[in-house]
Amino acid sequence: MNTAVEKESGTRVLIVDDDTDFRHELRRMLIANGVAEVETADNGVAALEQLELGDISVLLLDMVMPGISGTELLGIMVQRYPEIPVIMITAVNDIKSVVNCIKLGAYDYLTKPLDAGRLFATVTKALSFSELSSQNRQLKKYLLGGPLVRPEIFANIITVNKNLKSIFKLVEAIATTQHPVLITGETGVGKELLARTVHDASGVCGCFVPVNLAGLDDAMFSDTLFGHKKGAYTGAGEAREGLIAKAGGGTLFLDEIGDLSAESQKMLLRLLQEKEYYRLGSDILYKSSARIVAASNRDLSAMIASGAFRHDLYHRLTIHRIHIPPLRERREDIPLLAQHFARETSITLGKKAPSLSVDLVTALSRYDFPGNVRELMNLINNAVACNSAELLTLKFFPDLQPTGDRNRGVIRASGDRSFTLQAYFETFPTLDEVELLFVQ
Repeated sequence: MNTAVEKESGTRVLIVDDDTDFRHELRRMLIANGVAEVETADNGVAALEQLELGDISVLLLDMVMPGISGTELLGIMVQRYPEIPVIMITAVNDIKSVVNCIKLGAYDYLTKPLDAGRLFATVTKALSFSELSSQNRQLKKYLLGGPLVRPEIFANIITVNKNLKSIFKLVEAIATTQHPVLITGETGVGKELLARTVHDASGVCGCFVPVNLAGLDDAMFSDTLFGHKKGAYTGAGEAREGLIAKAGGGTLFLDEIGDLSAESQKMLLRLLQEKEYYRLGSDILYKSSARIVAASNRDLSAMIASGAFRHDLYHRLTIHRIHIPPLRERREDIPLLAQHFARETSITLGKKAPSLSVDLVTALSRYDFPGNVRELMNLINNAVACNSAELLTLKFFPDLQPTGDRNRGVIRASGDRSFTLQAYFETFPTLDEVELLFVQ
């Protein structure tokens, strides 16, 4: 593995201060507040040696030290390790020095004596900043770099569309984080399929647990997700752990997130913020280890503007956001998907897989598919099930009518043998595209 990548994956805090007692007290304060990995150094040279080993996320740096001063070390950090946030510590409230350090590139500053609450809040924000910076660097590397690391994970998504393939790289980049993911797109584009792919790419040992939130009132939402204690309400004869517990160590997929009521949104927000919840009728606080992946076919931004969706919940859900384009924006996938569905349905029914005629492929490619991939799948499945022909033609699809200009994107070329060539192009084709069509 590339050592540069390893250095970017750090989660440790490094304290650099020449005062031994203060250094150890600071370390104890951080550990007591949940920062598990804390290293120390008593001078700038020792700090640079630690940094060379990698795996450092945040640096707490005393401003005044013998040898290499904190200000000098900050300058070195900005040049060599710009991705690591540096928090300056000073014994005097020297505004001029602090402002100078901020201008040099310091993330924040603290003054002695340290307030434990401010210390923990500042370090926590710096760790989050470091993690997101690392993810952004890896994301850029994926999007600009070579092929997928694990292409087999995406084998169930049939596509040659470059935009959809770039989504695959995004999925690989965010797979190992535990941050929520929001998947948007029209009905039928395959949001749950992509959510399962995010789960598979993450490599977690827990289950993928899907739930459709459409039609759930507040009581059903709470009971379904959080569970209940025995006797919590009339008819609750047995305890129920809820889907959050079932998805522990795995992924909880919340479909139709835009259909949640205001009260249910509030309950979900608390789960995302605190990663904890109560079961109905119980005063025991449970911790959640499930990653949340949500999906919606609604315009959540418009819902926020109208007050129908909480803006704070939206921002919690959209740490990572993936938008799946509709099928009409990736028409090059239609012939592949149609043949795939025909083959899959034939296997299920024990039939020989039929071929698709040129006129059918052309008509399918020109159709806008308001129901997207699901509509295409239903059309093909019905045609294969209702017919035994070895060649599916347009006559088996009487309701298939393209919208808009019926001649849009169609090329016809008749020769001496009365041969007609038809093909759909999203935009006017280049010479290379036409040449490839003739070769095929």
